[in-house]
Amino acid sequence: MFVAPDPGRLRLRTSARAVIGVAAAVALAELCGLSLTASITGGLAALLALFTVTDATVRRQSVTTALLPAAGFPVLALATALHGVTPLRDAAFVLVVFCGVYARRWGPRGHALGIFAFMNFFITQFLHALPAQLPELYAAVGLALGAAAAVRFLLWPIERRTPPPAAPAPLPGSGLARHTTRQALQATVACAVALAVGQVLSEDRWYWAVGTAWWIFVNTASRGETLVRGFRRVLGTVVGVAAGVLIAIPLDGAPLPTALLVAACVFGIFYTAAVSYSWMILAVTLMAGLLYGLLGVLDPGLLVLRLEETAVGAVCAALAVVLVLPVTTHATNDAWIQRALHCVHAATAQAAARLAGSPTADPAPHAAELETLLARVRMALAPLVHPLSPFRARKARAGQVIALLDECAREVRGLVTVAADPDAGHDARLAAACWRVESAVQALTAGERELEGPAATGPTAPPAATTEPALAHLQGLERALTELATPLGSDPKAPFVISA
Repeated sequence: MFVAPDPGRLRLRTSARAVIGVAAAVALAELCGLSLTASITGGLAALLALFTVTDATVRRQSVTTALLPAAGFPVLALATALHGVTPLRDAAFVLVVFCGVYARRWGPRGHALGIFAFMNFFITQFLHALPAQLPELYAAVGLALGAAAAVRFLLWPIERRTPPPAAPAPLPGSGLARHTTRQALQATVACAVALAVGQVLSEDRWYWAVGTAWWIFVNTASRGETLVRGFRRVLGTVVGVAAGVLIAIPLDGAPLPTALLVAACVFGIFYTAAVSYSWMILAVTLMAGLLYGLLGVLDPGLLVLRLEETAVGAVCAALAVVLVLPVTTHATNDAWIQRALHCVHAATAQAAARLAGSPTADPAPHAAELETLLARVRMALAPLVHPLSPFRARKARAGQVIALLDECAREVRGLVTVAADPDAGHDARLAAACWRVESAVQALTAGERELEGPAATGPTAPPAATTEPALAHLQGLERALTELATPLGSDPKAPFVISA
């Protein structure tokens, strides 16, 4: 949580940019004389545009951003039109849930458009928007998306200098076994039940239960991942509610301090999203409390209700993922770990080619992809290393796997840095070490015996300052990969054995 790497300070920069983008969206709405409801809608739209658009290229990001109104505006109109017609509104919300999750099969663009559509329905319920407000809501969202695009693509185009790593492709499947189909059904069931139970608790704030169930299914692939994510959401909400009591209620909607704290929450959402879901939800919950203060409806009872609705949504998500087309945690672990190992090999091979003098070899993209895959591995293994997990042997084994893969990532980052040295040159020892790394990866992913590497014929005398650090990183990789054979090759139910 506190030592997670931030290569190139990318999280720091994108978080600061998000604050600027959201602030610009709200400022534009205020300058145009729009209502407070419209200004909040615009700020949230800018936040979503900056948070959910994660395409691998800047061009695709710009296209997805331009398509957001096509997903959001019809839903916004539908939600406001059905505001007073409860049965139809509920049915429409459940339909939006299914379509929003199902759209994830079309990759990052479908994922972003689905979230934006869902959140436009959610925001309408949050702000109790009416049909008469629709024109200014459209104006606010349009201004917000324009502001977010200007900040992202013109003022601070971080991705042009540091291309984002491509999101890992989802695990394969077909029919009901396909991840997006299965998850769409699970999320729809969870949200439908959460909606019904949430309305029993509150006819006005039931939407928090639906929102909780929805977001728990974002970026999860197995039963264990979803259960852990639900626990972390409740934990973050508990702490966020406590922060709201201590911070938001005393402020009582005072404009300037509230605006500054909302900006801090926006920064916290972006900075912690990739590190800790609980911390991110803490920031979301505190921001919601601050916005309620601006709207003049905040009190301790409302925050308690927020916690209750969150618990309802988490329970509904847990039941749906256990009962509706469940996928066990162990069914996904191996696939993500093997993909990470293949990425280690690809990065090493590119680094070796670069050190051998190839001008086109570039290990940096593979190193960036490895960071993304390791985040996915940690998510997949999270249920096994959770403090409340009763399976001590599995917890120890999963913890060692994560630690060794993190060590691999550190060595790969170091190797990439060395390979970027313009004075780097070929050394037969480096080629032999890369061959041994490849052999170790093959042994872990395909059960093959270690291959006999090429004979070292002697270096071509590159600078020692380049050769020796590269060798050190390759030897560290080989050692970590060799040690991984113990936790990966043992029976998941057998007692954990620490290798010598």
